[in-house]
Amino acid sequence: MDEGEESAHALAWCLANVVSPAGGDTLVLVHARRPPPVYAAMDSAGYMMTSDVLASVERHASAVSAAAVDKARRLCAGHPHVAVETLVESGDPRDVICDAADKVGADLLVMGSHGYASSGIF
Repeated sequence: MDEGEESAHALAWCLANVVSPAGGDTLVLVHARRPPPVYAAMDSAGYMMTSDVLASVERHASAVSAAAVDKARRLCAGHPHVAVETLVESGDPRDVICDAADKVGADLLVMGSHGYASSGIF
């Protein structure tokens, strides 16, 4: 899952068309965080990258991830017959999603788009 509408639509479609109303299915919601950028102590414009600035960037990235996962969990709340797990990994979304699908032994992968977005639902 990411913060985009394509992810929300894919999850809603999955809940309506793939999971069994009888229960027994497990969805694994994956959020791929981009790896933190690497900054030089001073960039080419002469700005200093202090630890406070870097900590602020990390807090923002964590907040974005938490919001994306929370949004997905809220969408799943109306389907108590489905077990929902979340997985947040850092890395290129293409790699994170493929690795996660292999790791959990996914039967099906639902994507919001093929534009290498940072979300996947198994």
